[in-house]
Amino acid sequence: MRFAADRPLSVAPATALDYRELARRRLPRQLFDYVDGGAYEEATLRANVADLDSVLLRQRVMRDVSVRDQAVEVLGQELAMPVVLAPVGLAGMMAPRAEAQAARAAEAAGVPFVESTVSICPIEEVAEATSAPPWFQLYVMRDRAYAESLMARAAAVGSPVLVLTIDLAVVGARHRDTRNAVGGRPSRRARARRALDLLSHPRWVRSVALGGRPLTFGNLEDAIPGARSPEAFKAWVDAQFDPSVTWDDVAWVRDNWKGKLAVKGVLDPDDARRAADAGVDGVVVSNHGGRQLDAVPSTARALPAVADAVGDRVEVLADGGVRNGLDAVKMVALGARAVLIGRPWAWAVAARGQAGVRHVLAVMRADIDTALGLTGQTSIAGVDRSALYRR
Repeated sequence: MRFAADRPLSVAPATALDYRELARRRLPRQLFDYVDGGAYEEATLRANVADLDSVLLRQRVMRDVSVRDQAVEVLGQELAMPVVLAPVGLAGMMAPRAEAQAARAAEAAGVPFVESTVSICPIEEVAEATSAPPWFQLYVMRDRAYAESLMARAAAVGSPVLVLTIDLAVVGARHRDTRNAVGGRPSRRARARRALDLLSHPRWVRSVALGGRPLTFGNLEDAIPGARSPEAFKAWVDAQFDPSVTWDDVAWVRDNWKGKLAVKGVLDPDDARRAADAGVDGVVVSNHGGRQLDAVPSTARALPAVADAVGDRVEVLADGGVRNGLDAVKMVALGARAVLIGRPWAWAVAARGQAGVRHVLAVMRADIDTALGLTGQTSIAGVDRSALYRR
């Protein structure tokens, strides 16, 4: 399976998985496992990749595909290809000011970058790094006043889309983080082990931990006491997830956000219909990258039913398991207007900064172009399930 094997790499990276291997070598173990891992036994994490692998593109020949168009409109924005850089929490721990680097790479590729609530770079820094304002991802917080202030900050920099993450009523267990003593109150022995892990990666320490601006939780500095402490950060975030939230709370978001609104974390067709009834502009079919409830369907398996359930009422996007442009075309054929990619850009920025993210996006664009040509398609906007073989 593409996900499972660590690969030797003695040549230039050619794929997102090559960047994964570089990131594995360069990051402290606790950081690599944080971005790479999933919940519980990681069955859903693996299924996201495996189920996409089992989707087969329908190759068609002898069609005029001399002109191929990847452009697509998503939530009122013209994208050069059907790809969005997903929100990745703590991405700025992977490389110096990683969110700003990734946003610049996204802008150069003509696709959006989504700033996470729990980014290292504040949204104002990311907006200043580009001429196209980032989208903004928000959790439903118990502290509604602080959430409202974050929406106001996003609006102030011109963010056109709010991505409301709704699948964190409670937090799934991530065993890799537990083994690495990430969060909670680690023992003295665990703290020593973590420190040794960091010190065994001096390049990361020099460039990220000690280089440039101090590492703080940019969008949350005003909310978290001792904002440089991982323990304080985790305690605040865990306390903010609200298990009492319902679809009625979408109205509160609408009162505070005048731009486009998408909800992220939908797997069930009934939930997709409720989202449409609540008046959102888009739904992101997502299992949080396999990082929440294990043993739920992969995105590729859940996507067609969700797309059928909402029809043209809302725009459907998807994330989970996308590692290349062929995967992106498969997701579009299954019903998504565009895909969000998280781990591929996180691996790339960890390995080679902005240049790495630009390269991953360029490779995806080339993959999509090839897939269009060899499935007999002239436009990504016209790709549907007829581009796939029936199982």
